[in-house]
Amino acid sequence: MRPVPDPAGPGQESVWSYPRPAVARRSGRHVRIEHGGATVADTRAAVRTLETSHPPSWYVPPADVAIALLRRSERRSFCEWKGEAVYWHLVVGDAVLRDVAWSYPDPTAAFAILRDHLAFYAGPLDRCTIDGAVVRPQPGGFYGGWITADLAGPFKGVPGSLGW
Repeated sequence: MRPVPDPAGPGQESVWSYPRPAVARRSGRHVRIEHGGATVADTRAAVRTLETSHPPSWYVPPADVAIALLRRSERRSFCEWKGEAVYWHLVVGDAVLRDVAWSYPDPTAAFAILRDHLAFYAGPLDRCTIDGAVVRPQPGGFYGGWITADLAGPFKGVPGSLGW
């Protein structure tokens, strides 16, 4: 069953107006990720993926990520649109956040813009912001979207949304 979209307020965009299949778009918004006192990523050159019912996932260019804090994971997943993803652990001091980031080293042609950019699950991290506003993680733990006040839902990942 398709849910009823929440009304979009002033300055909001509805995730129900996003396309399916998904698309990737450059963004000049300021994306910052912090954990354990370290700046993990800081960019104004992110790419966001947009897909119906999902808050955007934000992909940071590798030049704007503290790559020395990442360790390659054995985990892999497959997206029907983007291709095979590889995962990364974040190591800050003695803390290890397993599989907290993912990237597409060889994305499909339609998502070539994502090559080697890194996306992060917001939930395990101390602070993820867009233009200084703290984000909320997409519900459900599987998807990696970031929810901000300028988005109207409901968002895929809530109980009962598997068939959306």
